[in-house]
Amino acid sequence: MSEAFRAALEHYRDHGYAVVRGFFAANEVAAMASSFDRHWAVGMARGASWRHGNLFYRVGEDAAIGRVVKMVQWPAYEDATLEAVRRDPRWLGLLEPLLGGDIKQIINQLHWKPPGAAAAEFAFHQDVKSRRPRAAYRNLPDCYVQTGVAIDPHRAANGAMRILPGSHRLGELKMGDMGHALGRQMADEELAAAGLDPSKVIELELDPGDVALWNVFTVHGSGRNTTRVDRRFYLNGYVRAADCDRGEWVFRSGQPVRLGAPVLVHYEALHERPEPHFVED
Repeated sequence: MSEAFRAALEHYRDHGYAVVRGFFAANEVAAMASSFDRHWAVGMARGASWRHGNLFYRVGEDAAIGRVVKMVQWPAYEDATLEAVRRDPRWLGLLEPLLGGDIKQIINQLHWKPPGAAAAEFAFHQDVKSRRPRAAYRNLPDCYVQTGVAIDPHRAANGAMRILPGSHRLGELKMGDMGHALGRQMADEELAAAGLDPSKVIELELDPGDVALWNVFTVHGSGRNTTRVDRRFYLNGYVRAADCDRGEWVFRSGQPVRLGAPVLVHYEALHERPEPHFVED
């Protein structure tokens, strides 16, 4: 294991998050950026939320700037670049000490923060609230690692993640209205109401190619992009296979696994309605 990975894992265990600088090279980031641009164009052309199996384009209106692609879930099913990134062997080198050599994936998402878009804000939350059905997951504090690849510079001005270090040790908290975090404004009052100290929140600054990882219980959020350029983030959530009844295989016995026919992850009607269709939010 490299010294950078070792240091990141130690920081992750102690603080509930970590950053690995320069995980992906500039040419790899450029390829991912091209995929982002293509998926944005597809979502905007469809003009509304659309699903084909696990592949899901969430499209909606933003009060400030008009129509936006809020996110794309599981683009890797039909995007060779993003599919290769999700199972890149470097992930195993980073994650194996935490999750072992048999790893599934339950998150594969593209996130945008277009300039000025309120719909791209995330209220403070813990990812554990989205791990449903809860019975499908075991040992959540230790079995799940969320990761994000920075495609653009992430700074305070363009909505960099804000994290509360050490909050992964607090267990599941009641925060805000416990609904969707996407499209809701971060509020220090929600932290205070949950008994947390807003002054201890830190800004997670990233450069293109950096990877952030955080725990399922780590409190985090992100604000509005007030700059003139986009802020993109490629999320992949990994879980120890023995502790999860859902998800796509990404490493089996330490070997990368390509995507095949979709399996059950979050979309409950996968087998009843797998065909392409528009979705009402």
